[in-house]
Amino acid sequence: MSERVSRHGLDAQGIETSAKLHWNLTTAPLVEQAIARGEGELTKDGALLVDTGKFTGRSVKDKYVVRDVTTEDTINWGAINQEMSGEHWANLKADFLDAVKDKEELFVADLYGGSQPEYRVNVRVITQLAWHNLFVRTLLVRPDASELPGYVPEYTIINLPSFKADPERHGCRSDTVIAVNFTEKLILIGNTEYSGEMKKGVFGLLNFLLPAQGVMPMHCSANIGADGKSAIFFGLSGTGKTTLSADASRTLIGDDEHGWSDTAVFNFEGGCYAKMINLSAEGEPEIYATTKMFGTILENVAMDETTRELDFNDAGKTENTRGAYPIEFIPNASKDNLGPPPSTIIFLTADAFGVLPPISRLTPDQAMYHFLSGYTAKVAGTEIGVTEPTATFSTCFGAAFMPRPPSVYGNLLKERIAKGNADCWLVNTGWTGGKYGTGSRMPIKATRALLNAALDGSLKNVEFRKDPNFGFDVPVAVPGVDTAILDPRNTWTDKDEYDRTAAKLVDLFVENFAQFAEHVDEGVRQAAPKVIATA
Repeated sequence: MSERVSRHGLDAQGIETSAKLHWNLTTAPLVEQAIARGEGELTKDGALLVDTGKFTGRSVKDKYVVRDVTTEDTINWGAINQEMSGEHWANLKADFLDAVKDKEELFVADLYGGSQPEYRVNVRVITQLAWHNLFVRTLLVRPDASELPGYVPEYTIINLPSFKADPERHGCRSDTVIAVNFTEKLILIGNTEYSGEMKKGVFGLLNFLLPAQGVMPMHCSANIGADGKSAIFFGLSGTGKTTLSADASRTLIGDDEHGWSDTAVFNFEGGCYAKMINLSAEGEPEIYATTKMFGTILENVAMDETTRELDFNDAGKTENTRGAYPIEFIPNASKDNLGPPPSTIIFLTADAFGVLPPISRLTPDQAMYHFLSGYTAKVAGTEIGVTEPTATFSTCFGAAFMPRPPSVYGNLLKERIAKGNADCWLVNTGWTGGKYGTGSRMPIKATRALLNAALDGSLKNVEFRKDPNFGFDVPVAVPGVDTAILDPRNTWTDKDEYDRTAAKLVDLFVENFAQFAEHVDEGVRQAAPKVIATA
């Protein structure tokens, strides 16, 4: 094992511990450790099944950024980027390092964030759990074994689920804490077993670092067509980023986090983190196949204890069941996790109001408007009496991970679109024929057909109409697609109800965008739906 141990040890970082250190273990030893330690169990087909305890998603309200000279004027402070004082951070760090001293075993992974060598960062991850180490090793970019002895970490994550924060001493909300110090290049995660905190911690780190280098960080999936042209797919969770990018006819660059430099679109990661709920071999064959592979980690998926058969339709634990697997488990994945700058940009939204067309063409100004809006809609919840969809606006399709002000990312995107002359499309994977509860989900075959036409360029040659509410261009007819579905108003039985619902959605867009109006130019302001609707 010595050849997998960095000569730059924990002691060189000021981290003292009497723990037995497991350095840069590969998949099989980590799976063995996880099972021996009671952290998980094997499914019938050899995947590792784990339970993340009471946390089945990210603890957004428990995440903090240390306010200091590095971050004072560069962070978009607020409900998402909550501040932690230097004093509270010093207490938290001291208590974390004390906790590390007494651990019996720790797992250390030396990894890269980013696949383009010029822009990647060295991230060392120290975990209390073996399966957490397997997860982060799966999701980040893995160095060659020959690179490990000379590896020097630039940023470090320490993840201790057993650590309970003290709100008074540490300046946090609860006994769970995720704290980021950009100056000390350290992320501390305590009292949560949800593995996605590590993945998104690195994403937030790159979202802070790369804009200063002129690189656009993006919450998107990306792939390459047979013509060698790249496409990127922005979208919030549940809109289809992972599903639509895992297309057997295209080469996958990645499913979630990317950078757009002068020369490439590059994956921040070396793996994928897909939703598993209602997964089927028919609907998503490439992703389904990964659930039968050794090395895949399944989180909170229901399993029959006798047969070890999985039930992907069981949401008893959570709707947010997940699978993590190396990107090479997808047969047509890019060897280098990168491709040329994109020719096509897709914004995905799951519109539960049933108002938006299945696809619309955007001008660069409209693209910036919808990028800053970051719209999708969640379906009605399980609470009695709640029947209406809920609009969700997440700036840049990833506000929770964007530390800098939104205009930084919006202006970078607009510059990139102009420089690369990229085509932009808004795709609704949500509802048609009525809102959630009345209409039905947009057929995935229709979505794929429209996407294929956008990606091969043929969609630019069809006839378009102007949407009366949002002002973007909507195709009138597309070969191989039911024409009726292209005009959402015509799919509704009650046309007056459609008009009322569309007006409501327009108002929600305008109300949300008010926060950006003074930070964008007139062209972007004119791209607002209200301007068109009242014209």
